Amino acid sequence: MRLTHCFLALLCALPLSAQATGLATCDSGDPSTWKSKDELKQKLTDDGWQVRLIKEDGGCYEVYAIDKEGNRTEAYFHPVTFEPIPIEEH
Repeated sequence: MRLTHCFLALLCALPLSAQATGLATCDSGDPSTWKSKDELKQKLTDDGWQVRLIKEDGGCYEVYAIDKEGNRTEAYFHPVTFEPIPIEEH
């Protein structure tokens, strides 16, 4: 039981950025300058994507969707410019 408490304390001490997947990072600045997730969803929908989920990860918007070719995809976009961000392969 004591080991479990130590482990939980360690997890709580980790910085929030450690919870990101690490597949992509964006130097995106102050979140008040970001465009909204709804704007990104509209842009992608207009481009023929079927967006399932958009969330923040590593300072980027992480998108789970069906792209215009019909492929399931996980993609990252800069939250200010909506430019696609390359995914770092591990």
